[in-house]
This record gives sequence, C-alpha cells and structure tokens, in this order.
Amino acid sequence: MSATRKVLDFAVADHVLAANTKATVLYLLGDTLAGGAAGAASAAGQSMLPALQGWGVGDDARLLGSEDRMPTPSAAWFNGFAIHCLEWDAVHEPAVVHAMSVVTAALLASADRMDGCDAEQFLTALAVGVDIASGMGVAATGGMQFFRPATAGIIGASLAVARLESLPAERLADVLGLAYSQAAGTMQAHVEASIALPLQIANASRAAITAVDLAKAGMNGPHDALEGPYGYFKLFEPGDIARYAKDIGAKWLIEDVSIKPFPSGRASHGILGAIDNMLRDGSLDPATVQSIDVAAPPLIHRLVGRPYRTDMTSSYARLCLPFLVPLMLRDRIIDPRCFTAAEFANPALAKLGSKVTVRIDDNPDHNALAPQKLDIALSDGTQVERIITGNLGSPTALMSDAQTKAKRDLARDLASNDCDPRIFDDPLAYATETR
Repeated sequence: MSATRKVLDFAVADHVLAANTKATVLYLLGDTLAGGAAGAASAAGQSMLPALQGWGVGDDARLLGSEDRMPTPSAAWFNGFAIHCLEWDAVHEPAVVHAMSVVTAALLASADRMDGCDAEQFLTALAVGVDIASGMGVAATGGMQFFRPATAGIIGASLAVARLESLPAERLADVLGLAYSQAAGTMQAHVEASIALPLQIANASRAAITAVDLAKAGMNGPHDALEGPYGYFKLFEPGDIARYAKDIGAKWLIEDVSIKPFPSGRASHGILGAIDNMLRDGSLDPATVQSIDVAAPPLIHRLVGRPYRTDMTSSYARLCLPFLVPLMLRDRIIDPRCFTAAEFANPALAKLGSKVTVRIDDNPDHNALAPQKLDIALSDGTQVERIITGNLGSPTALMSDAQTKAKRDLARDLASNDCDPRIFDDPLAYATETR
C-alpha cells in the first residue's frame, strides 16, 4: 500500500477520539476562534471586506467574528485571513505548520453551508485535518521555500471538509489531487513581512472548499499528488510522506500542537515567554535592562531576527524580536493595538530595540525552534541567563491558567461588539450550531 493511500484511508476511517484528545481539540478550537475573532475586527481584517463584496452573492456561511454572511468559499477565505492576520494562531512546531488555521477556517464554512453538523463529527474532522496538515510538515526533510502552513494546510483542510461532508471514500484521491493543484504560498512573503502571509492562509482555506466542490461536480484530480514525479515532495519541498504514513494514527498529532500566547511570530515566543515568566515572578526589573543577546537556531534568526525599523509595518513588527522585546518589557503584554506608526517611532522603544541582538547558533536543524540562549545585561553589571528548551505554549512549556485567561480576555476585548459570544463561551456550539 502506498503512503498516499494510507493517508486517504486515515482521512475516512472510523475514529473515536479519547477523552484527553477531545479535550485538546476543544481547547485548540476555542483558542483558534478567539484569535480569529480578534483578527476579524483588526484593521487588516476589516480592510479585506470591500474586496470580498465582489466575490459572489450568497449567505451560505458566516464570516468569523461578525454577523455578516457570504458564499462558502468567500467565508472560508475570510476566516483563514482573520485567524492568521495577527500571528496568534496555534502551530505544530516540529512540522512548522499552523495546522489549525486552514483546517478550522474551511470547516467553519463547510459546517455553515450544511446548516450545522454533529459536534462529534466536527471535532473528529478537525483532528483528522490537523493530523494530515501536520504530517505533511513532519514528512519534510528540508527548510521551507514555499509557505508550508498554506501548502500543507490545504491538503489537511480539503480532506477534513470531504470527511465532514461525507464524500464517498473513492473520491478522496480526487479531492487531494484537486487541492494539490491549487496549492500555493511562498516564504518570500515572510522574508518581506508582507500582509500576503495571511492571504496565503486565506487562499488555502478557500481552495480546500473548492477542491471538494469540484470533486462533487465530477472533476478528477491527479492521484499521485504527493509521491509522483511532479508531486508535492518533488516540487514544493524535499520530503518523504512515508515518514508520516508509517505511524499514521498511532498518536493524534493535534496533541503536539502549541498555543501562541502572544500575537507575534511563533519564533519570538521562546524569548518573550522567558521574559514574561521573569516579569511575573519578579526576578527581572525592566528598568534595569541594558541590552539583550539571543543565540538561536537559524530558523529563529530567519523568522524574527530582523532589525528594528521606525518605519516598519504592523506585519513587520509582529515578526521583529527587537520591537517585541521592548514592548513586553514596557507593557508586560503584546497588544496588537500598539502596532502603530507612533509606537514604532517611540524613542524609548527604538533605543532598547537597537540593543536587542539575535545571533545564529550552530544548530544544524533548519526547522528547529530551540534551544535558545538568552543573556540580559543589567545596569548593575550583572547578567541574567536563560536556556530556553521549549517555547511557551508548547506541550513541554504549557501556559498557566493565568496566561491562558490573559490571551482570551485580550482577544475578547479586541473582537467586534457584534461578535457572537459563543466564540468565547461555547466555541463548539458556535462552530456546529450555525444559526
């Protein structure tokens, strides 16, 4: 049996989620919806609405975080953009995939056009989609050139939607092939810190719906989309899907997904989490900080080691550790409302930002986020040192109840006034009881 066939069989298998797995899926769903509601109300999220108005007529599905409804593909697009635009969405770190984002965005729209769905079926489809999207990243053997959260996300999301909408098992190879045929997204957007990053998540969310719809209409897709001579692991990045497929189903990969406590690039969270913990336990006085040195794997430097700029954009700032660190020291929180031109030009922030150095260590792993070494020089001449082995919010460095509450409270505060309160109070009901 081919590795691709194992993935397709897993997508339609009869799964029963254990209690602990179901609790994880519910927690991650709530986290994703909360961050998405905040993103929907943000300036970036609101700026997308005029463009959406020309993308078709219909009210099949809700736009996350508002009372508006649009055709299902357009709703999936907006949901994906909203979930990722604040960089607050969960990530499977070993895979380097924002595995919840595309899958959740597409499933929300799918459940809406079905006028609701069974809660257990929704949770299982979400777990399956996240597993496959994460598995695509686990199977990779090199650094990213294409934006893996989108290119892997569309594969997991399309199969999750096919499962939720009960497509015949024999059509899933076509769904996979049609999704692959629409896969896109490049790391150039990340290098330039462009708002095109959430656009790539949005495009993948919409394309997942489209792949299912085309298969329903009878269109066939390439059946060797992952392992073929021009398949995913030949064109998008080197890898071997068998690395994932050989143990598929032995453990739910959603259990390894990490929460992002701060609305910033995941590669910033090891340092921000260490500083947050020191501020909370009183072991660090921000007023005494003179300089900060970070020695980190190449991926950290590549993703968030960019220099402080007084003319940066919000999307740049979310991926700029020399801005995020001073903001954390000053406010003890990363609040998206501080991502403004006035704050970027703030002399105090710029001064400390110029003293934050991010250096590449000798880690040979192009996908590693840890370990990292943090050195803080204080005004009395002493040094504070920390070795960071796990980013805050990961399974090895869980967020405290207080940190979880702080994130949810901030997201609720940022969300629109007409946001459905079930997003925060009963996320599963919001996802599956659509009217």
